[in-house]
Amino acid sequence: MRKRHLVVALGLLGMLCVPAHAEARDISRETLPPNDGWAAAAGGTTGGAAADDAHVYTVTDRAGLVRALDGGSDTPKIIKIAGTIDANTDDDGNRLDCADYATDGYSLKKYLAAYDPRTWGAAKPSGPQEEARQASAARQAERVVLPVGSNTTIVGLGSKAVLKGGSLQVSNADNVIIRNLELRDAYDCFPVWQPNTGGLGDWKTAYDTLWLRGATHVWVDHITASDKGHPDEKEPTYFARNYLRHDGLLDITNGSDLVTVSWSRFADHDKAMLIGNGDTATGDRGKLRVTLHHNEFESVVQRAPRVRFGQVHLYNNRYVVPDDAHDYRYSVGVSTESAIHAENNAFHTPGHIEAADLVKNWNGTALHQSGTLFNGYPVDLLAIHNAYNSGSERDLTADVGWTPTLHTKIDSAEAADREVARGAGAGRTP
Repeated sequence: MRKRHLVVALGLLGMLCVPAHAEARDISRETLPPNDGWAAAAGGTTGGAAADDAHVYTVTDRAGLVRALDGGSDTPKIIKIAGTIDANTDDDGNRLDCADYATDGYSLKKYLAAYDPRTWGAAKPSGPQEEARQASAARQAERVVLPVGSNTTIVGLGSKAVLKGGSLQVSNADNVIIRNLELRDAYDCFPVWQPNTGGLGDWKTAYDTLWLRGATHVWVDHITASDKGHPDEKEPTYFARNYLRHDGLLDITNGSDLVTVSWSRFADHDKAMLIGNGDTATGDRGKLRVTLHHNEFESVVQRAPRVRFGQVHLYNNRYVVPDDAHDYRYSVGVSTESAIHAENNAFHTPGHIEAADLVKNWNGTALHQSGTLFNGYPVDLLAIHNAYNSGSERDLTADVGWTPTLHTKIDSAEAADREVARGAGAGRTP
């Protein structure tokens, strides 16, 4: 008996002596694997892998994150985020809310009274309350806009790394990696009323959780992006329009190029991902080359993604529309000069949403699709779109003018669906 107890004790001792590095690998110096999407082209994407030890930071609050980002400098750097960082805090870490940013006499009540369409009309807001809104918005932007420079890697440590309320902005920068991080609730305290948008007017917000603007060679991997904490559907209605507080989860605009987004989760949001920000932005031609693979879009109303101009490879992604969805619009948006090559994606929707609802066309001409599963059954999205939307949208052809060559193994939609459900999002980095 004593021998058995000794064996058990030695076994427990061995478990306690397992080195810490065996529990979780350090991903901070990992680079994008070869051929893993568009970001692998033209030299690949290494982020801050070349950073010296003096430029490797572990940050736990906004002040530490701001120091590490160094104003968006190009110095190679690795930033490890531990725990939850709230961007809406002062330099001492005290929580700030919308009232703390309001200045020059701004109040929502006064703003609504000043620009009520019944008395103000359809003119663009101007005057004291709009000026006060702009000044207040500028104060919030100083806290929540976080510039990311070239040669930077940002990773979350462990399974619970969160950036809350911030807008990471990769602007005119090259060679950036963002991995294993939850980006949550980039909440705009001061939306602007735009009376001429969409015919009925609409509220416009300022912050994407992650915005690539003129960015090149970017790898986004195992992030979770959502409105968690402040869903727009629970916001009130003003001027007969939902008072939106969030913009995109991940927008890729202004000539950004060579981007791979993998194994990430986009959830509980209206306009998830915009690739190309304008029909007249002809300078985007030849750019906006983006690969989206093994991502999950759950409870997303639209833009998953919406594409202009870009060559976008969309493969092995999982789409989930919940049973109680009442405002779903579409998933894949085909817009001006877009060239989407969609392979082996899986869609799950309730009965009132049909396969014909999955694709929306605004002035697009082509969509390549193959291997699509819709509620477990194979469908041809192109044929269905042309058959059911011909009265309201132009027909699409299958010739998008290119064939992807940079990609990982493309699984069947059925196999990818299972793997993405298990493995996409922050805290699940392999």
